[in-house]
Amino acid sequence: MDYMDSGPKYTPKTERDWDSGVQFLPAADNRAVEKTKRSRKIGAVIGVLIFIAVVALMTGLLVWNFHFRKNEKTKKMYSGSMRITNQAFDNAYENSSSPEFKALASQVIQQLKLIYSKSAPLAKYYVGSTVQAFSEGSVIAYYLSEFHVPAGQQANVDNVMSTMEKLVGKEQRSGNRPGNALVLEDVVSSALDERLLSSSFQRFLRYSQHAKPNYIGHIESPGFPNSPYPPNTFIQWQLRGDPDHVIKLQFDAMNLEENCTNDFVKIYDSLVAIESRAMEEMCGRYSPSEPLTFLSSQNVMLVTMATNEEKNYPGFKAEVSQIRRGSKELSCGGQLSGVKGRFTSPNFPNYYPPKSSCQWTIEVPKGKVVKVTFKKFLLAEPGQKNLKECSKDYVEVNKKKLCGEHPGGSLTETSKTNKMTVTFRSDSSYVDRGFEAEYEAVDVKDPCPEKFQCRNERCINEALKCDGWNDCGDMSDELNCKCKKESISCKNGLCKPKFWQCDGVDDCGDGTDEKNCGACKSGEMRCANGKCMSEKMRCDGWDDCGDGSDELNCNAGSTGSRVTCTDLTYKCKNKQCVSKVNPECDGTQDCEDGSDEESCDCGRSAFKTSRIVGGQDAEEGEFPWQVSLHVKSNHVCGASIISPKWIVTAAHCVQDDGKTRYSQPGTWEAYLGLHVQGLTKSHVVKRKLKQIIPHPYYNHYTFDNDIALMELDSPVTYSDYIVPICLPSPQHVFPMGDTVWITGWGATREGGYAATVLQKAQVRIINQTVCNDLMAGAITSRMLCAGVLQGGVDACQGDSGGPLSFPDGKRSFLAGVVSWGDGCARRNKPGIYTTVTKFRGWITEKTGA
Repeated sequence: MDYMDSGPKYTPKTERDWDSGVQFLPAADNRAVEKTKRSRKIGAVIGVLIFIAVVALMTGLLVWNFHFRKNEKTKKMYSGSMRITNQAFDNAYENSSSPEFKALASQVIQQLKLIYSKSAPLAKYYVGSTVQAFSEGSVIAYYLSEFHVPAGQQANVDNVMSTMEKLVGKEQRSGNRPGNALVLEDVVSSALDERLLSSSFQRFLRYSQHAKPNYIGHIESPGFPNSPYPPNTFIQWQLRGDPDHVIKLQFDAMNLEENCTNDFVKIYDSLVAIESRAMEEMCGRYSPSEPLTFLSSQNVMLVTMATNEEKNYPGFKAEVSQIRRGSKELSCGGQLSGVKGRFTSPNFPNYYPPKSSCQWTIEVPKGKVVKVTFKKFLLAEPGQKNLKECSKDYVEVNKKKLCGEHPGGSLTETSKTNKMTVTFRSDSSYVDRGFEAEYEAVDVKDPCPEKFQCRNERCINEALKCDGWNDCGDMSDELNCKCKKESISCKNGLCKPKFWQCDGVDDCGDGTDEKNCGACKSGEMRCANGKCMSEKMRCDGWDDCGDGSDELNCNAGSTGSRVTCTDLTYKCKNKQCVSKVNPECDGTQDCEDGSDEESCDCGRSAFKTSRIVGGQDAEEGEFPWQVSLHVKSNHVCGASIISPKWIVTAAHCVQDDGKTRYSQPGTWEAYLGLHVQGLTKSHVVKRKLKQIIPHPYYNHYTFDNDIALMELDSPVTYSDYIVPICLPSPQHVFPMGDTVWITGWGATREGGYAATVLQKAQVRIINQTVCNDLMAGAITSRMLCAGVLQGGVDACQGDSGGPLSFPDGKRSFLAGVVSWGDGCARRNKPGIYTTVTKFRGWITEKTGA
């Protein structure tokens, strides 16, 4: 129905239509009357014309909305590759300007047009194609195809494009194909990453490099390292190798913006950006000790880089080389025998190549069975959500597929005979680090001699059963337990360490460990002084608790939201207080004078935190505030950088004994930026000491006030490896139950040797009352307790004087200084740390920090 028929028509009123009661004033003469009549007629005509114009405009808008707007189209780009089996590769195909390239490219484009014509949706919206490159085998063509797709039709086009191989088969079977038509197979197609189509790109750069035998080439972002990479730019590097070789790409440096939606580098196992051939996407900054080496599945690789308009960083630099197929770096699988041995995924601990296929056949002496333990297992990638199905990369053992990420040693498989087959497969997209495995021959009747066998077939010491720690990795060592007196008996049958009681975390899983903790009733809040108050009294402007804790975090985030100063409120430089808890260096100005965001160049590692591939080794530069204190060239204590000239350590480290005068500055040397003991790289700085200031009230019997300051003989310049840790304000809150990090080169087990590589371990802040009970009443208000969560002999409690680092957002605060403990890394025995907040005023007085 016509839109104009849908409503009442406009009919001008005639004179007889007027109400009979309306009276008109008499005119002075006939001309005046005639003029009035003419004016009325003209007005009526103008009204009609205006109305017609409005209707026409509305009609036009509606027609545009329902017709033309429906035809609004979106640009869609698809990338792909296809193997041309009736062509041989010519070296001229590497040059896109050569006649040979142009001739074959023209054929490919014509063939694509024919293929798309076999599908109505594609034929209707197809615009054109371009050939980006050719490579060997026989000839592989890499292309981009453009479509203009109406709104609502994109999903349909995506579905059709996903069946590209069927369309090619349909075209290939056509009876009227010319004799010189290309014969195609191995057709791949996928929608281009939309970020690569950004309208903000102002520059497009393309580079090509062909690797040479026994030669290492380089690629780098423009300007690296002296100037930032260009903004609003898309760059691609096409890398090639000789036939029967693969490309090896090894990053020396990677320093981009942290957010991958802004700037990123993406690597493809292809010469065009095919998403189903994407190997990895990277942004942020990686430590030099982080292995970033990639291998292609064939003799080509594409590296792309996209940048936006702001926050441009130095970029990256990488080495490019080629490896012959069959070389040791690529080898995997084979026959393994003997009572024990080791095998890994190809290129481990670096990224395995896509399209890998390896099979190991393991045979141990007769009468024994094969037991395989995966010491490291990292097979996780985007899209692999269902780890039971393992539809992408996987390891198969005993007809069971394994994938995802598993803690070291928690994944174990045992055969039923003296033989076992282990298979590793990776698909064509997204690679990972892979695995390291050990096999051994075990007795089928007693696979864990004098040890407890977990349900997942892992063996652990009997003493670790029912101790509250998930040593097996599948909780089987913590089931059907009879708890010891020194443990918490959870109602669900689990046993948990006593020091986890009342720490604010439901460790039992049923709340048993958090009951009878002096908690307040429902609808009440607990004040910092232990008093219970109605929740309605929170943030009502009155100090109902008596310590001001009910008025904390009120109007948090509002600049200048002043409150009455108490021992719990943050005090700005202008002596005004704000209610927000821990406002310092959180990126939001809470003080009117901005003092809460001053001196915030601290507590941040320059490098991206990665997954732990091996044990508890810290990454280089991960804790840049860590200091190693040496006496006579030997590491003795740890310390933390707090300013260019000052470091913090423990007072007990600087107490004289019968042989050494530790209290004297000349006894010590401080190493900043150190990662491996004995390995002083160019970024490592050595300083002598000018003075040592132990706390005047340090008690060497109780370790109370166990903190000391050291002044360096000259200030250091901050770098990626030397950064101060943030000092907390006296009111800073470190909640019990929260996770913190301890670091140091201390012994990895009690009575063991000191570590060579800086170690790290996660611990959890423990309830002060519970800790005091565990430590026989030896805890003072100036001590902080934290327990090792991971447990085991490989968890390092760090050196005396080292930092207890509390991560808060993107920064870390110095929560404590390693002080003392009952042994090292003993279970149920927390470490004791000097509480830094209690000494904040003293530190500022002595150092100005």
